[in-house]
Amino acid sequence: MPETVPQPPAALSASAALRVECSREGFARVRSFTRDTLHVWSLDHCCDDATLVITELTANAATHAVAGTPGAPEIRLGFLLDPTHLLVTVSDPDDHPPVYAPAGSSLEENGRGLCIVDALSEEWGWTPSPPAGKTVWARLSTCPPL
Repeated sequence: MPETVPQPPAALSASAALRVECSREGFARVRSFTRDTLHVWSLDHCCDDATLVITELTANAATHAVAGTPGAPEIRLGFLLDPTHLLVTVSDPDDHPPVYAPAGSSLEENGRGLCIVDALSEEWGWTPSPPAGKTVWARLSTCPPL
């Protein structure tokens, strides 16, 4: 798992960002924001996978990173679109890297989020976000299915 965020090409065609609170309403907003952004970018064919990836990354940030942070920490989402890929990012205030544990039992209630991200994205990783925190990212193809 690389520790750097892939750099978008110089011909970046679009970007979007959202700050979200960790609440049921916040997670609904994450899903709506993702669907609405991809619809505007004519990427409806990527919507289900991207929404699932961003939801898993946001849930991981809320569960593992934000839960132990005092106050009302935020999670920041980002979308970068280039001609062939969508880069989704989730930044949180925790410095610890994400923990990827390949699926053990299919009956486990927790611990499958990054396995889902791994299955749906072409690549994913994380990078520290100075002065504190980290950004977890995933790159998804924007090519329509054949």
